Amino acid sequence: MNYLRTAILLAAMTGLFLAVGYMIGGEAGMVIAFAVALGMNAFAYWNSDKLVLRMYGAQEVGRRDAAALHGIVEQLAHNAGLPMPRVYIIDNDQPNAFATGRNPENAAVAATTGLLRRLSSEETAGVLAHELAHVKNRDTLTMTITATIAGAIGMLANFGLFFGAFGGGNRNNPLGIVGVLLVALLAPMAAALVQMAISRSREYEADRIGAEICGQPLWLASALEKIQAAAGRIDNVAAERNPATAHMFIINPLHAKAMDSLFSTHPSTANRVGRLRRMAAEKGGQPRPWG
Repeated sequence: MNYLRTAILLAAMTGLFLAVGYMIGGEAGMVIAFAVALGMNAFAYWNSDKLVLRMYGAQEVGRRDAAALHGIVEQLAHNAGLPMPRVYIIDNDQPNAFATGRNPENAAVAATTGLLRRLSSEETAGVLAHELAHVKNRDTLTMTITATIAGAIGMLANFGLFFGAFGGGNRNNPLGIVGVLLVALLAPMAAALVQMAISRSREYEADRIGAEICGQPLWLASALEKIQAAAGRIDNVAAERNPATAHMFIINPLHAKAMDSLFSTHPSTANRVGRLRRMAAEKGGQPRPWG
């Protein structure tokens, strides 16, 4: 059901992009928007991971550079039956992490220096297991393409606003200048809502599978609580400059209040922790240390 929902939401995002093109330029605008959407999806498929990692100044590390981190990822990838992903560190004091890549064979996981300083090895393992769950579910491609289309809708809407305000409208536009202005104002909001719905539909599942990969739901529960507390008071400047990528992180990096509402990029942290604690209770036993 989650996969069906995600497919429907992605179709809605693409349809919204085409609708914006139609409202700005009529049928010709829709055709151009369709061609642009195809091109952007192809570009995102091959290059989105590189762009996102570069955007956050992520540096790839090997076993010699970060032996403990590399060892955790290697063990978790083995547990998940995944190829070893590339490992990156982001110089940022806000504890957070994300995964990217078009498939498990070309995946990367990135953790901030703030996460590595503030979390224990067990909590770090819980976070990275969550990110590998996204890789296993192939969420990373969906999430990066979503970010690309959402950003494109915003740019197209801004173009429409400029064109409507200074170009006097377009005779091919079915609703004239009023339609252009309405689309320019409402389209980015609609894109954000679809993007949030896609992200939220995948987080609970990644929590569940991540807990299975590391074997200890309470590790991830504890990590989520710590990250949420720190993310609310420590800035992530790169994320603030690129809000369309915020849904890729394990916890919203934008200081938004986390709540299960239509306007949240992530499910409520309290709800996520509650589910993980129930998993731990059903599993029974005390959590063991990492290693």
